[in-house]
Amino acid sequence: MSVTSKELRDILTRALSALPAHADELRDLDAALGDGDLGITVQAGSAAVVKALAALPDEASLNEVLLAAAKAFSTANPSTFAALVGGGLLAAAKTVTGKDAIGRDEALAIGQAVAARIIERGKSQVGDKTVLDALVPSLDVLGASQGSSTEALDAMIAKATEQVSATASMQSKKGRAAWVQERSIGHADPGATAYVRFLEALRNALTA
Repeated sequence: MSVTSKELRDILTRALSALPAHADELRDLDAALGDGDLGITVQAGSAAVVKALAALPDEASLNEVLLAAAKAFSTANPSTFAALVGGGLLAAAKTVTGKDAIGRDEALAIGQAVAARIIERGKSQVGDKTVLDALVPSLDVLGASQGSSTEALDAMIAKATEQVSATASMQSKKGRAAWVQERSIGHADPGATAYVRFLEALRNALTA
């Protein structure tokens, strides 16, 4: 299954409209490890992207959709997570330049571009207890998937959820969470959790 630019906008709008419902959960997780601003980052960022997508002309390209999402999310709230996600989406937009639909290969390229930019700008890697601990393994699952879009998403969600649970036993090595050192052990990573919630919302939006 592949989706056009218009279909992508509709799917993202449905998914991101549902995401703010998890703001309290993300705030509480983040408060245990950092400054507790992840909930408002996701809430404000999601609303800003929905608004930006609605303002695009009907004929907007896939590149323009991702650029609009990147700019809206990164500027809605001044946080490190917003900057990293926004930067990742800017990089991802380049991967769909000239394309008129997104299938599995395009989705994988988008995800890999986001991950690579987060690794570069965040100076982090898998194992540092960040969003990468859920993102990168889920992309490996997508790359190996031979099923439908929903089956691939289900497998990605299962893997990312498993990885979020695994982050609870890790010590944070990046950002404010690193300041609490061993006290970060026992808490799931908030960014990785936010990514799982996004995948779940995306899965629901695909079948809405």
